[in-house]
Amino acid sequence: MTDRERNGYLLTTEPGRVDVDRVHRWLSEESYWAAGRERDVVARSIAGSVPYSVFAEAEQVAFARAVTDGATFAWICDVFVDAGHRGRGLGGWLVDSMLEDLSATGVRRFVLATRDAHEVYRRCGFEPLAGAERYMEIDRRPTRAAVLAHLARAAEGRSPSR
Repeated sequence: MTDRERNGYLLTTEPGRVDVDRVHRWLSEESYWAAGRERDVVARSIAGSVPYSVFAEAEQVAFARAVTDGATFAWICDVFVDAGHRGRGLGGWLVDSMLEDLSATGVRRFVLATRDAHEVYRRCGFEPLAGAERYMEIDRRPTRAAVLAHLARAAEGRSPSR
């Protein structure tokens, strides 16, 4: 993928440009799905994925990654936009760019999971998972209980705690 520019932002897939410390802080401290994730796990997850980063000047302001075989399937995950840059379409731009790039390699099936950004992803073409009952999982994350509690509070309409 070649770098893209839009409205003063630069989007790149250059792995060496990822600010791992910033991404770790976002995911481990500010996200509901990766609360408490260790830095070395974040670094390894980035190394094993196709990372997408958005910069405003020299500062990273958004991140996402695709876990993919590069041929048939991709899981888009860890989509995060810094609070000071939300509402500017960066999340959609990230995901649309990922879909475009990975589709060019032949990938035809994409999945992601979200608690609260359904409209963002719907605008990118995502629909609710068909045949969800066919899918199974093993979830051994040490933070699984905290993530599930956070989701339960959100479903009850209570303010989630961090």
